[in-house]
Amino acid sequence: MTTATKHNGRIFVVGQAAAPVPRPVVAAARRDVWRWGADNRLPEALAALSRSSTIHRRIINDKADYISGSGLTVDESSPRTAALVKEANADGQSLRTVIQRIALDRCLLGNAFLEIVTDSGRNFLSLYHQDATRCRLSRDGGHVVLHHDWHQYRPSESVVLPLYPAFEERPDGTLRAMIHYKDYEPMFEHYGVPKYIAGLGASAIVWKTDRWNLSRLDNAFQPSGVMVLDGDTDSEQEAARIAQLAEEKFAGKPGQVMFLVKNGIEGDTTKFVPIETSSDGDWKSLHDQAVSDIIVAHSWFRTLSGLEYSTGFSADRVRHEYNIALNTLIRVEQQEIIEPVRAVCADLFREHTSSLAFVNRPPFEVKPDYMRVWEARKADGFDYDPDDPAQQLFLSQI
Repeated sequence: MTTATKHNGRIFVVGQAAAPVPRPVVAAARRDVWRWGADNRLPEALAALSRSSTIHRRIINDKADYISGSGLTVDESSPRTAALVKEANADGQSLRTVIQRIALDRCLLGNAFLEIVTDSGRNFLSLYHQDATRCRLSRDGGHVVLHHDWHQYRPSESVVLPLYPAFEERPDGTLRAMIHYKDYEPMFEHYGVPKYIAGLGASAIVWKTDRWNLSRLDNAFQPSGVMVLDGDTDSEQEAARIAQLAEEKFAGKPGQVMFLVKNGIEGDTTKFVPIETSSDGDWKSLHDQAVSDIIVAHSWFRTLSGLEYSTGFSADRVRHEYNIALNTLIRVEQQEIIEPVRAVCADLFREHTSSLAFVNRPPFEVKPDYMRVWEARKADGFDYDPDDPAQQLFLSQI
């Protein structure tokens, strides 16, 4: 008996399927790929921005951690799947570690890639995360092309793997395939779009305001101004040399002082004219507004990324916002990530993998040990039964 699941428009057949038949790599797939961004380097740009914007990076990291949960669990009736949960590949990584990296790529890039490794006899299964910035989709629609540097792409250095459920044999005798996760966006057929795409400008503002404050610190908070220098030059090259020397001596950081070189007539009239400004408050307001816009663009919550409200820290607010995020975003993302993994395990292990699930824990424990299980389930919004003997236990007992 076979069952079928659908994920990202691709059908995964689960059950007594025939062993995958290796197919030759399509030569055109090694050369022709769908560009990811206008210059095919959008992933690198998004990754660079996340490394520059503090709040943006914190939200991405925290979302990935919450989505990957505290680990995964599976029923004892699926021993091979349970072994995969503990050790997902030859690098000794747990399934939770692999999924955490998948979640990070999804939050950062709106796309993620998972490599499946097995053999013709289905004697083992290994799952590897592949850096999404190194992956592109071939124009034949059935392969993923991996390359270490798309700025200097050489087809001979690339690796081409088929999209699951197709497998292809590698020189080492293993069968390999790729799963492509992507966030749906209208008008984008081949690659997904990150949820925060509308907040790119806000992320850039936070980065620029941080850089502006750093520049002020480097210049010891000296005001900008105009430096008027006496000088008599015979050529543009000489004038440029004078300006460069003056900048090295007086400017500190470029852009802090503007220089004006004039011919000296009587005596030395060199002077500095400061430009007073009272825009510090405007810069702070701009920064604060950008931070709020980033949080909204990510569909996230302030307290779950360590950002306090003006009223200060509140444990109740953290708990409530976590419950909202858990039921509106975290579990949705977890379901989309785990469905293909369940399908692969069921197909190769021939086990029932519906019990493979995430373990979610709140940021901190706020329930007393003397609370009963049904009371805790009621407080968390889960189904509860006060008459169930198992739910009569105290939390301290479990």
